[in-house]
Amino acid sequence: MCYVKLFLPLRSKIRSQVRTKLTYTLEEPLKFKQQLLQWSRQFEEIAWLDSNNYHQEHGEFDALLALGVFTAIKTDYHQAFAKLQEYQQTTKDWIFGYLSYDLKNDVEALSSKNQDGLNFPDLYFFQPQKLFLLKGDLLEMHYLKMLDDEIEDDFTEISNLPLTDNPQLTTHNPQPIRARISKEDYLKKVEKMLAYIQRGDIYEANFCQEFFAENREIEPFEVFQKLNEISGPPFATFLKLEEHYLLSASPERYLKKSGSKLISQPIKGTARRSPNAEEDLEIAQQLSKDPKEQSENVMIVDLVRNDLSKIAKKGSVNVDELCKVYSFKQVHQMISTVSAEIDDGIPPVEALRATFPMGSMTGAPKISAMKIIEELEETKRGLYSGAVGYFTPNGDFDFNVVIRSILYNSEKKYVSFSVGGAITAGSDPEKEYEECLLKASAMRKALS
Repeated sequence: MCYVKLFLPLRSKIRSQVRTKLTYTLEEPLKFKQQLLQWSRQFEEIAWLDSNNYHQEHGEFDALLALGVFTAIKTDYHQAFAKLQEYQQTTKDWIFGYLSYDLKNDVEALSSKNQDGLNFPDLYFFQPQKLFLLKGDLLEMHYLKMLDDEIEDDFTEISNLPLTDNPQLTTHNPQPIRARISKEDYLKKVEKMLAYIQRGDIYEANFCQEFFAENREIEPFEVFQKLNEISGPPFATFLKLEEHYLLSASPERYLKKSGSKLISQPIKGTARRSPNAEEDLEIAQQLSKDPKEQSENVMIVDLVRNDLSKIAKKGSVNVDELCKVYSFKQVHQMISTVSAEIDDGIPPVEALRATFPMGSMTGAPKISAMKIIEELEETKRGLYSGAVGYFTPNGDFDFNVVIRSILYNSEKKYVSFSVGGAITAGSDPEKEYEECLLKASAMRKALS
């Protein structure tokens, strides 16, 4: 199934569109960012990507906002990357959207047959009518030519919008969050995964579990604001596409293309934060020296290097940073940075296809790990452990990893979040379960 939607009359096919660009210098950038997000709620389609002004060497923008659909592509996994490549190369415009984990079935001869309460399309991208780019005190507004008479009026309206306090979260039919599998079953499944490792079928796999609520209505915008306030990550996302919502507090970059340079920053290794500064520093130092966490990270770095080598210039794949600990509001994370130069003639979408799904959410060897994941997990991952991001008109892109995220189908009133961790020969099932609960804490709190 492939669905290409044309919201305004076009000739024979989708084509690149002229945009009018205006630049403003903001007196209060943080206040304007809040006003902009509040103003965006009136639109049916929203993609909000927020770095939370987190200092990151490879960041291009403090925030991006795409509003309103001009054209869109929505498809299942069959030939999904080929369809996306055609769409991206035809529009030659900014496009925003997501790749679900189940596009693995397009890349390899795999399948997804587990429980799916969310029913998100496997791939969805849209060409926005209105686009806002924020960096420091500068704002760029890129509107389709047919809408450019609205730019100045919109800027004035946003600037004068009174900020409202976040309302107290209310839920209708507040059904409790439940685990898809019990702790006892989780421990048994990890033991089975360890048996696969001991047998030599895999040496690492990311095993995930779902927490969910049925017949529960939430206010997605308020839940996202609460989640973002709790976590403050560099790859936060609020995505609204029809009845499907993503409320993400992701700390992880999947893949970025800037000119010919590719950057991937896999995360493996998690530890709690402490309110006591001395203890917190000690926890971070312990994480940086933990042999199990280092082993997990290095295994995935090797996998990422191998994936990138498929589309990189010979000899250009490099590990810029190995097992460095970064601190976020909720947790410490061990992050590595791998770079490469994309080979001549490789289309942007091919760089994604060749490296998808990201190694940090699969394991190694990748295909064997994905088969075992499908066998032992009980929920179709869908957008969880997929990627959200954007393409620029010249074919650059930046995508996060969809983790630490709440997914919501407003039509079905189904709320879901999943968490997981890397299982290796050194894993202790009880400790892996505790790590899952640590990762789940921010989503639970945001929904409480």
